[in-house]
Amino acid sequence: MPFTPFHLGPALLIGLLFFPFLDIFALCLGSVILDLEPLYYLLFTYKGPYHGLFHTFLGATVAGVFLSIILYPLRRYYLWLVKLFKLEQSTSFRKILVSSLIGTYSHVILDMFLYPEMKPLYPILTNPFLNMLPSVTIYEICIVGFLVAVPLYIIRIIIRIIKR
Repeated sequence: MPFTPFHLGPALLIGLLFFPFLDIFALCLGSVILDLEPLYYLLFTYKGPYHGLFHTFLGATVAGVFLSIILYPLRRYYLWLVKLFKLEQSTSFRKILVSSLIGTYSHVILDMFLYPEMKPLYPILTNPFLNMLPSVTIYEICIVGFLVAVPLYIIRIIIRIIKR
């Protein structure tokens, strides 16, 4: 699912279900950042594999750790955005790391059913998950995740207003 917001649906749902235990910003960013890899291939090489190293659990781990190292010192700058959406939370390196990894792993899990060039269990050079679920099911999971996350977010806001 390159360059689509589809990955955000499940990430938002997970983030809201486990709020404030997960860093919702790190989780959402982690869920989409791996698509910089296919973007790079499309813009600069014009050939695949579009879903390479970072679309493996090993690569997703590296990306999640790297993202955490970048986000931790920047946390005070993005927490204002979270606050703007009425999702104030405190965070820590551990929370950012766990959230980033959940985001990157969820990306790999969603994509591993769709793309033949993916090798999610690298160094195993096959994709045993390919076509185990129809692609329409993966897209439905993403859309339903978003459609469930939105009312959950609204309920959270209403409860917050009532408590005031």
